[in-house]
Amino acid sequence: MKLECLHSLYSISPPWNLSLGSELTKSSSKVLKHVEKGVTCCLKSKKTSVEDEKQGVGSTTKKKTRIIDLKVSPHRAVSAVRLMRIEYGGAFADLLNKKGKGSRANEMGYVERTLGFRTRKLDDRDLRLVTDVVGGAIRWRRYLDHLIVSLCNDESTFRSMEPLLLQILRIGFYEILKLDMPPYAVVDENVRLAKVALRPGAGNMVNGILRRLVVLKENDSLPLPKVEGNDRMQARALATLYSHPVWMVRRWIKYIGIEDAISLMMWNNSDPSFSLRANTAKGFARSDLVKRLEKLQVPHELSPYLDDFVRITTGMQNVIQAGLLKEGLCSVQDESTGLVVSVVDPQPGDTIIDCCAAPGGKTLFMASRLRHQGMVCAVDINEGRLRILEETAKLHEVDDVISTVHADVRIYAEKNTVKYDKVLLDAPCSGLGVLSKRADLRWNRRLEDMEQLKNLQDQLLDASSK
Repeated sequence: MKLECLHSLYSISPPWNLSLGSELTKSSSKVLKHVEKGVTCCLKSKKTSVEDEKQGVGSTTKKKTRIIDLKVSPHRAVSAVRLMRIEYGGAFADLLNKKGKGSRANEMGYVERTLGFRTRKLDDRDLRLVTDVVGGAIRWRRYLDHLIVSLCNDESTFRSMEPLLLQILRIGFYEILKLDMPPYAVVDENVRLAKVALRPGAGNMVNGILRRLVVLKENDSLPLPKVEGNDRMQARALATLYSHPVWMVRRWIKYIGIEDAISLMMWNNSDPSFSLRANTAKGFARSDLVKRLEKLQVPHELSPYLDDFVRITTGMQNVIQAGLLKEGLCSVQDESTGLVVSVVDPQPGDTIIDCCAAPGGKTLFMASRLRHQGMVCAVDINEGRLRILEETAKLHEVDDVISTVHADVRIYAEKNTVKYDKVLLDAPCSGLGVLSKRADLRWNRRLEDMEQLKNLQDQLLDASSK
């Protein structure tokens, strides 16, 4: 059980390199210790046990008993584990939201391996709440942590807090402060999760802190910093209030001024909107996509800029569950990338090279515009992502006009003398323009990345011009 939890939770990178500092070296071991206690606690609480099908091993049979706690909120259990996977396991928030029909079972499998029990099955409302809570808790992490620290006895209590307990508190704080859920329900449900997943004492701690938060919110007396003092102090206060890294806030204030910096951070913290591109290469027009969205009762509006695109702000889970993405009838693609393709203006018979192609959204769109005449050469340094592009091209039925090349375009340009009609380079960038969609990206970027990216972009532009 312990090894399985460690593997699932920290399969990409160890937890002690991250924001909670050296204390995580100690607290990461607590996660497993308290997971084991959580199983014991769960066994003592009211629960239901079910048995898997018998599995034959030689002449013997084994039964695996699953612990199911029907009283624990499923969306909170899944959210807590997702937040652990993102912060300590290297998973990406946006990718976890793009799972298919099997995601419910997969999510509960992670809960079972990490916490030692299952809850009732996730329904559509639970899945929407998971997306909202996880994205919001990540987006507002600095703000939430400031308040959690303020309501703890001292900062050392926060620093030594085991990771799972911290995620449960973040969920509770976010639900009370940003989702305006009934406080009594939030307190009750998160206390229950802490008691079952960790131990009774953890539940008591969650109860005390959340109740203090409720009182402070009702009295409009949250301990938040004031924007005053010198430039550095103001930047730190704004970074807390709008939950961004200090270096980003200072950079934006320097270049666009304090008012526009605040507007930008508010935009980054707003609910993201998404665009869907109808895959016309498969004979699926935008009008067909609109009909499917209407049937699924997903609110939408037509893009005023691109004929194949439809905007949605809610209902992405409905689109995923209906299989529209899995069947290759449409894809999630930002209108900005679609506009880039409209500038390239692919015409049947064109030869085009996409110099940093993966994950392939623009490659696929350009290929669909070729109408099975011409070629898009997709070059990328990441072989795994190119394989995904190849599979998606088959799904979208444009693989006949796409060829992939696993290479660094800087080296490829030196060795390859073929000339193309059109060249597209979407150079790696900071991603700071899409922080509303990439909730976790703000915490994974450093100031040093800016200079490194600028040098890389220069080299790629020079190579692509050849």
